[in-house]
Amino acid sequence: MKELVEVIAKSLVENPDEVSVTETEKEHVIVLELHVAQADMGKVIGKQGRIAKAIRSVVKAAASREDKKVIVEIVQ
Repeated sequence: MKELVEVIAKSLVENPDEVSVTETEKEHVIVLELHVAQADMGKVIGKQGRIAKAIRSVVKAAASREDKKVIVEIVQ
């Protein structure tokens, strides 16, 4: 899942070298924290959060194949 989020985010931003994803596992839930450059935040979130919602939908679909719950958080 971590690699999936990283690939998607790197394709959206202007500074792909500043993209990082940290994975934390808590009680049956995997939390993925996406870190991008401040200038690229708007590109990852999108208008009215549409791109962020799309990223979460893709990850949720991939996680459902493995019977896991994944939460994607976009942090500064």
